[in-house]
Amino acid sequence: MKILIVEDDHALNNGIALSFHGEDILQAFSIAEARSLFEESIDLIILDINLPDGSGLDYCREVRKKSKVAIIFLTANDMEVDIVAGLETGADDYITKPFSLMVLRARVNAILRRKPGQEEKSGMYQDGSRKELFEQNGFSFDFGEMVFLADGNPVELSKTEQRLLKLLVSHKGITLSREMLIDRIWTDGAEFVEENALSVAVNRLRSKLPGIPIKTVYGIGYVWENGKDCNM
Repeated sequence: MKILIVEDDHALNNGIALSFHGEDILQAFSIAEARSLFEESIDLIILDINLPDGSGLDYCREVRKKSKVAIIFLTANDMEVDIVAGLETGADDYITKPFSLMVLRARVNAILRRKPGQEEKSGMYQDGSRKELFEQNGFSFDFGEMVFLADGNPVELSKTEQRLLKLLVSHKGITLSREMLIDRIWTDGAEFVEENALSVAVNRLRSKLPGIPIKTVYGIGYVWENGKDCNM
């Protein structure tokens, strides 16, 4: 599933992006950025109304002239007249701040179930399971089938390396802290993880997959840098 988040609050934008881990996320902080990122393959737009360069209402009308993509307004404007105005512009739902990320995910899933053809767009295997394929610059990672290719050549990855790789590529462009990665990778309940275990896992990925765009953000963690021809 490809989601475009249009929200000028950087912390909130990043928080929403993290809550949809495993999806293909595009982040815009203004209408101008949203216009530059918009493409027909997008399944959903999460759209703030009060943006620094205009109104999300106007952008919604603009999108509706060319696309039936699902749109959810996310805004602090909670008056009944505001909600009606938002829905009348063509939005599928309207969520007021503050809100629960769990509720947001539930509303997103409900809307996409109602939209025809979304299952095919998000990618499914013939048995109905979700397709988890990532491709970028000669790399192909199929997390459903656990097949990892570099320039067409298979690469063997440990479970730890697979978990780390999936977290990074599914949050591409977003810096993930060392604490978050350790908490999500070592999920066996172990109380102690060696301090350098994450660094070792990153170095092994870089060794097995030369050229992967994993950047160290010193003092924070790691980020998979965005690139062309990438999808998941």
